[in-house]
Amino acid sequence: MSQLSVGLRLLIGLAAAVIALAGIKEMSAIAGPAFLALTLTIAVSPLRTWLARKGAPWAVTTFVPLLTVIVVLGALALALVAALAQLTAILPTYADKYRQMVAEGSAWLSSLGITPEQTKQVLSKLDVGQLAQAAQGVLTGLLGAVTATAVIVMLLFGMALDAGYVRAALRRLPSSPMAAALSGFAKDTCNYLIVSTVFGLIVAVLDGVALWLLGVPLPVLWGLLAFITNYIPNIGFVIGLVPPALLALLSSGPSTMIWVILVYCVLNFVIQSLIQPRFVGVSAGLSTTLTMVSLLVWAYVLGALGAILAVPLSAFARAVLVDSDPRTRWASSLVAGRDLPPR
Repeated sequence: MSQLSVGLRLLIGLAAAVIALAGIKEMSAIAGPAFLALTLTIAVSPLRTWLARKGAPWAVTTFVPLLTVIVVLGALALALVAALAQLTAILPTYADKYRQMVAEGSAWLSSLGITPEQTKQVLSKLDVGQLAQAAQGVLTGLLGAVTATAVIVMLLFGMALDAGYVRAALRRLPSSPMAAALSGFAKDTCNYLIVSTVFGLIVAVLDGVALWLLGVPLPVLWGLLAFITNYIPNIGFVIGLVPPALLALLSSGPSTMIWVILVYCVLNFVIQSLIQPRFVGVSAGLSTTLTMVSLLVWAYVLGALGAILAVPLSAFARAVLVDSDPRTRWASSLVAGRDLPPR
């Protein structure tokens, strides 16, 4: 390998990465929940450390963090299911308003020279009934995720049992680049999750209050959606904007929809797309550009879960492939987009 040119070695590395990503994609049903469980285990590690420092017994330091994760995930899932059930119930009530808006829009387009047949052909694919069926499909898929949830809980249980032993074992090992890189990954992941959660709660509360003041139905659901999509770098606010904007159009008309778009652009764009990426990039050790590339790659490999876990996944890849090898550690600052202190 030492006889190969730098370009050829880079090409071989890229080919190996493509093969590895293809394998992960084929095993996405296992790889996604497994890394989510690892991320959640790391997220509650500060609580585990705090309990250990207070002299709590092994059972407390093991099961309290585990129960904390399960309770939070369970509460979030129940709230989301209840809100989605309300959404599927109210969407059909806007069918008449939708038909009225279609008729008014067709008349306006006809005045511009667009024939009713052309308008009907375009709008035939848009129907409130289809929106309701899509929402019900999302709800069904969410309820059908019980199996995946069971896998995540089992993995969380196993990782919770092993967390204390693994941490103690790493401390007993002689200093090595791989151990330092993995420790740095855990620290960066905790920082990233803290930053994303804080910004997500701020955005969710502000969005929910704004939607409630504007009279948009189900502000709690859209607040939850804003909180979840906040973990999706850069474009999360766009994903969280579309449903409440459309519902505002159906329930109160174009003026309310415009206000919703303006509020989201001011709150979500400024916070999520201008302020938060700098904090997220620093906390996860990734530059803004690599954060966006990570979103595209991992969303393709693992779907929606990959989009949410894009930053931790790339931070893990950086720790294993870059930080763990002294010969490639020079690239750490390039990956992070800033000067890094030695680890």
